[in-house]
Amino acid sequence: MDVVVKIVQLILSLSILVILHEFGHFFFARLFKVRVEKFYLFFDPWFSIFKFKKGDTEYGMGWLPLGGYVKIAGMIDESMDKEQMAQPPKPYEFRSKPAWQRLLIMVGGVVMNFITAIVIFWLILFKWGDSYIPAENARYGLMFHPVAHEIGLQDGDHILAIDGKKIENISEIVEAVLIDDAADLLVLRGDSQLHIPVPMSFKTTILSNEVRQLVYFQLPTIVDSVMPASAASEAGLQKNDVIVAIDTVSTPYLQHFSPTLANYAGKSTDITVNRGGALIQLPVKIDNSGKLGFYLTGADKILGTEQINYTLAQAFPAGINRGVNTLTSYVKQFKLVFTKEGAKQLGGFGTIGNLFPGTWNWQSFWYMTAFLSIILAFMNILPIPALDGGHVIFLLYEIVTRRKPSEKFMEHAQVTGMLLLLGLLIFANGNDLIRWLGKF
Repeated sequence: MDVVVKIVQLILSLSILVILHEFGHFFFARLFKVRVEKFYLFFDPWFSIFKFKKGDTEYGMGWLPLGGYVKIAGMIDESMDKEQMAQPPKPYEFRSKPAWQRLLIMVGGVVMNFITAIVIFWLILFKWGDSYIPAENARYGLMFHPVAHEIGLQDGDHILAIDGKKIENISEIVEAVLIDDAADLLVLRGDSQLHIPVPMSFKTTILSNEVRQLVYFQLPTIVDSVMPASAASEAGLQKNDVIVAIDTVSTPYLQHFSPTLANYAGKSTDITVNRGGALIQLPVKIDNSGKLGFYLTGADKILGTEQINYTLAQAFPAGINRGVNTLTSYVKQFKLVFTKEGAKQLGGFGTIGNLFPGTWNWQSFWYMTAFLSIILAFMNILPIPALDGGHVIFLLYEIVTRRKPSEKFMEHAQVTGMLLLLGLLIFANGNDLIRWLGKF
């Protein structure tokens, strides 16, 4: 069921963003009295799901969900309409307009996507505010992926600062290491502070091992609620019980509890819980999947959160700041794509879909939609023929040199760009397929 929810969220989110992106082109085209012949969500080779015509524009929905498009009269685009381009230019065509107007038409989609992201971030911050767990609240310390242990970090450590900058949120740790080339970690271990150097090779190690999460909050195993008719219910587990041992194996934290429990799948044993300061042993029959049947208390409830609320006016500049910071961070991360290890991390629709939660949550949905809107804006402005950025490069060349590239050159560039994008699409989704097959 969670897969279906993710798919629905992905399709809805991308549909909203594609329509708004194409509307950006449509808006400026109509502003400068350029005829728009088609406005489509998804592509429609051979046939469309539905269509209708209003004025000079045919609106419709295609069957191939790889984006959308507007067909602008007198423009070399993915439709490759050579017959139209062979005719003399008409006043309402794209090619008949001044270069500056054509430039605005081409950047309209990217501008619309960035504005969309800012508006969504603005309304998210107004509706829900901003909430996070401060790094200093990690009273049980942090837990690290095994690759972090190789450079000297230990579970239970507190990272106080990176290259002299205090850490406010543990999400800053990964960004500092992967993007900002952090060199020094100030760590609190017990009562002592020590400096741990970050080798230059650490970034490559993270990427080559496909580390999805480098650092977590270390948490005890605290029961939030018990499922009816479960092993936990029959054993008498209660809300706020802290599980500290299974059989004779100590499980002070969650990273110890989960693998230990799996070792007792289908067996009867005792678990030790701390209930209000008293240690109690409970006999339990663990099911064959290695589960007890209870819900964990989340890090936010255990450690506490920092909540920032905004008025509508306060949320607007905060939304702009969130949009700019998200774009800046993504641009910095993009350089990793050009490494061997980073290229393996590229993902297609499966990777994007997994960014959404398995249960419907409007806050998460809109946050992911804003994030994807930033990505869509950035990817479309890349100077690749067939993308908006490719057309922009050619228009800037025309403005500077006062010479327009030939239509034959533009046709070849468009075909080259489309082949390149098709190759990237196959590569990214191929990575998803390989990762999926690797699970079996």
